Amino acid sequence: MINYYLLTKPGIIMGNLITVAAGFALGAQGGFNFWLFLTTIIGLSLVIASACVFNNYIDRNIDKKMARTNKRALVNGIISARNAILFAIILALIGFVILFTYTNLLTVLVAAIGFFVYVVLYSMWKCRTIYATAIGSIAGAMPPLVGYCAASNQFDLGAIILFAILVLWQMPHFYSITVMHYDDYKAASIPAYPIQKGMAKTKVRMVVYISAFIIAVSLLTLFDYTGYIYLTIATAIGFTWLWFSIKGFKASDDKLWARRMFRFSLVAITALSILIPLNLVY
Repeated sequence: MINYYLLTKPGIIMGNLITVAAGFALGAQGGFNFWLFLTTIIGLSLVIASACVFNNYIDRNIDKKMARTNKRALVNGIISARNAILFAIILALIGFVILFTYTNLLTVLVAAIGFFVYVVLYSMWKCRTIYATAIGSIAGAMPPLVGYCAASNQFDLGAIILFAILVLWQMPHFYSITVMHYDDYKAASIPAYPIQKGMAKTKVRMVVYISAFIIAVSLLTLFDYTGYIYLTIATAIGFTWLWFSIKGFKASDDKLWARRMFRFSLVAITALSILIPLNLVY
């Protein structure tokens, strides 16, 4: 049973639920329907779990070539491809039924778009294009939108800003992961940006994305979705991340620097996800 659980990539699910909560709080704007929130996170958790199982199935041949993934259940035959697909279908059906029953059609649509982008576009193009990371960032930005749309039942400027924040955050986050596991990605012939374009251009891109991220997080306050407590701390986090990124140009060990960037990216998005609901209350 534990192998089926691991097939859902629980770490990814938990990470996404943090941003779902932030999106829900932002969409609710001070009001909070606990039952709606609970059904949203349960339904979306199952949909994300399904997408991750499908991703594991699609990537099973790639995973054989990478040290960090070659012990996964599908790679070793502990779980059959047929059972994995059935498991993924069941998870998706239950998840979407819960979202359809307890939230709204807009929420279901946003979740479905995220599911399609991750399973079909990202997973299937991962080994074909250098732009797979950008495609994946779209899917990764959908969970907070699901929370936002569930709470507000509308797709407005707040949703657009939230989407931009998550897309811009994910690009340097993903680049950090690629640099950390550079050898694995190269062995699997995955055309990730750092491998195809080199570290210098990757570092420049990270600086650009983080700079744009700082602007995006500021827009929530500029358009009166959050207050100045959020703005002060969020921009301080952004500039700290930017400083770490700039230091990368003089890094003697790119993998060590990338690991620090990766860890701080997790701190940044977690802090923002906490700041948004807190600043709406205080």
